[in-house]
Amino acid sequence: MTNKFSFQQILLNQLQIPIELLSKYKQLGLNEKEVMLVLQLLRYLQIRNEFPTPYELSQHVTMDEQECANLLRKLVQKNLLSIEKKENENKQLSEAYSLDPLWEKLFIEEEIEIQEEQTIGTIFIVFEQEFGRPLSPFEIETINTWIDEDEIAPALIKAGLRESVLMGKLNFKYIDRILREWKKKGIHSVDQARDASKKFHSTQSTSKQENIPKRDTSFYYNWLEEEN
Repeated sequence: MTNKFSFQQILLNQLQIPIELLSKYKQLGLNEKEVMLVLQLLRYLQIRNEFPTPYELSQHVTMDEQECANLLRKLVQKNLLSIEKKENENKQLSEAYSLDPLWEKLFIEEEIEIQEEQTIGTIFIVFEQEFGRPLSPFEIETINTWIDEDEIAPALIKAGLRESVLMGKLNFKYIDRILREWKKKGIHSVDQARDASKKFHSTQSTSKQENIPKRDTSFYYNWLEEEN
């Protein structure tokens, strides 16, 4: 009976810990002491103590009260822990720790990363569809450079591809000129690129109507060569 009761108590007094926390805390810039403090906060939240003091936390770890206070402050500074104001039914205010910022970084940002990876994966397919052939290793490396080194969003790269198709200049050198000029002009979104294109296209249409000589009939060639 005693063993059965003990096992039952063990089963009833468990703390659920997300696997992602244990496998990815290093990526979040956390060390083992900070993770242990997070686990202690989880334990206190589970027993309805939403704002344990550094002293209370220090009673269950190998860190003193001051170190616990410092680590709590670091967690807040890293945007992994927040302090919220709560009001009870008697209109009394109290403070409570919230680990929502930590869960958002672990789960929501992970979902964003997955979506970004999928977007990056599709960009190669889009290029191959437009070029009508598999991309060469050099072309693949060029796209990777745009994404990783130049930090150009995949959506903006696709916009550059569409513009090159529209202008009948489907080649990587031309697309690269478009993207670099966009970056130089502070254009970082598809909407900004579209607005810039419309403005210049409108200017070019007016020039044609007035029969003003142009150095080139290419929309983007002139746009890329224009002075600020």
